Amino acid sequence: MRILSLSRLAAALVAFVGACAFAADMTPPASASLETLATAREAIKAEHWAAAIKLLDEAAVKAPKDADVHNLLGYSHRKAGRLTVALKHYKTALTLDPNHKGAHEYIGEAYVITGDMKQAQYHLKELERLCPTGCEEREDLQKAIAAASAKAK
Repeated sequence: MRILSLSRLAAALVAFVGACAFAADMTPPASASLETLATAREAIKAEHWAAAIKLLDEAAVKAPKDADVHNLLGYSHRKAGRLTVALKHYKTALTLDPNHKGAHEYIGEAYVITGDMKQAQYHLKELERLCPTGCEEREDLQKAIAAASAKAK
């Protein structure tokens, strides 16, 4: 009887620890920030950069390891004219997800704006690797680089 009780206790403990580990792996802030993220995307669409940044800052506090949030923060800061802050967020997004196509496109476009064509080309090459048959992000960065090159001539 005592052995049976100990085995039940052990089984319950294993189940509890497993549930705790599962809960720790889940990121409740990500689900909590879905509404905030949707509202931020609406602000971006309306080109309300300050509102988007405020909402995305809130989302980043709740989900600091969300590459999409950092990518959108970078985009919003870039559109608001804050390239240094934008680059920081793009780099964070790419650290979190090195294959984030949107972050490669947007950081490449930011480098085009700063005139750092070497870095812009690097991110274009990354997009060529990620989308060998082509993708919207790759095409958009190619257009930005081509436009800057044409303007420089």
